[in-house]
Amino acid sequence: MTTDRDPPEFWLTDMDGVLVKEGEAIPGAAEFIAKLQEKKRRFLVLTNNSIYTPRDLAARLERAGLSVPEQSIWTSALATASFLDTQHPGGSAYVIGEAGLTTALHEVGYTMTDTNPDYVVIGELRSYSFAAITKAIRLVLDGARFIATNPDVTSPSPEGPLPATGAAAAMITKATGAEPYFVGKPNPMMFRSAMNRIDAHAASTAMIGDRMDTDIVAGIEAGLDTTLVLTGSTKKDDVKRFPYRPSRVVDSIADVVELV
Repeated sequence: MTTDRDPPEFWLTDMDGVLVKEGEAIPGAAEFIAKLQEKKRRFLVLTNNSIYTPRDLAARLERAGLSVPEQSIWTSALATASFLDTQHPGGSAYVIGEAGLTTALHEVGYTMTDTNPDYVVIGELRSYSFAAITKAIRLVLDGARFIATNPDVTSPSPEGPLPATGAAAAMITKATGAEPYFVGKPNPMMFRSAMNRIDAHAASTAMIGDRMDTDIVAGIEAGLDTTLVLTGSTKKDDVKRFPYRPSRVVDSIADVVELV
């Protein structure tokens, strides 16, 4: 599928499976980032991972040979903080999450508390505390609104899948009957907040991702030009199973360089 849209002025790209894989840069990723910078295109690297701050992720990308400034990284933690800042400025939250999430909330003026918070906010953790989950359950039952950074139920590790935000959130839902509002992909809210960050418009913005069920569907719902790369989760034979189609399917990020 192709489109008659003008060449994109703004770019959003997923990180894992598109630019890097298992800590190594995917061939073509460095050239893609360099081309964006050479053409002075505004762009953001997106990730549903809420553990790390943009500074942490910029350092990780640098180790892989990709020079991405921290202000060009947009995480589900930042999107969550932005969302809460618009919904309830200066509010309070009981947070289950790492530095990426707590820092983002602090930066928008949120207070972290376990006493009558406005929200319970859960993100990804390296290890979940049963006591913290129990506290979250009781706060939600007492009326705190329930937010989760993203719905991913597992995250990868060298030893195999680890339970992630969606799995921990499901425990709270089962115990309370309260469904969280998920801010990260596939919610197009994450893309809209990213576009606001770089003052972009949907008609002139492209999204590159490796997953049909998060990156591509959210990009379509946000009205973006979408490119699926086959270096991550979704394989070519998988595409036909979905009732929606990206603007294009390419082998890797190397095939996108000429589109910048």
